Amino acid sequence: MNVIITGGSRGIGAAAVRLFARRGDRVWFLYEKNDEAARAVAAETGALPIRCDVADEARVTDALSAIPDVDVLINNAGGALKMPKGEFCDMPLDYWDSQIALNLSGAAYLSHEAIKNMKEHNIPGRIVNISSIHGSVTWVKRKALPYCAGKGGIEMFTKTLAIEVAKYGIRVNCVAPGLILTGVMSRYSDRDVEGFRRKIAAGYLATPEDIVPMIQFFADVEKTKYIVGQTIAV
Repeated sequence: MNVIITGGSRGIGAAAVRLFARRGDRVWFLYEKNDEAARAVAAETGALPIRCDVADEARVTDALSAIPDVDVLINNAGGALKMPKGEFCDMPLDYWDSQIALNLSGAAYLSHEAIKNMKEHNIPGRIVNISSIHGSVTWVKRKALPYCAGKGGIEMFTKTLAIEVAKYGIRVNCVAPGLILTGVMSRYSDRDVEGFRRKIAAGYLATPEDIVPMIQFFADVEKTKYIVGQTIAV
């Protein structure tokens, strides 16, 4: 299969690149800033890195035009940018715009191009969107406003797009990870992390490798023939 993964230089994206590359799939991964991390993932897996800001429609179009038949698109790029001070009414609206662009619009731009490719080549493609538990459960942090709105939006985007393209054999579903042990956890104290852990039924914070099996499942043509527009929390 030809697999495209956004945000593939670290975290869940990098774990997905490793998983699909081990299967023998041809993998392209998009990343925006960290050239060193991208080169390391590429060297380890043989996947092909493409530097691309997913919130830039023109760059997304250019990136996908260089890729042949698209079998699987994994819209993983996202996250919370550095939070401004103050409450919502103090928040610069360009911060809102940047968060919605990163966490929602980017997935729409990639899906727009991938679906055209799938339809043109009659491919029963798979699109897997990555949301967050905070797409349905908020927290008392300023970034909850644009970040959670973007993640909630991608879950409804999944539902509505999935219904529209199901007639072409294309399936769109979504994975909503809980709290994951990645580099961003360094912003929290050990006490905070322990507090998070106590609230998790499984008893530990997940790693990216705990999330990617569900992504792999949704990317499987045979296993997902009758699954349309679903979001599974992991």
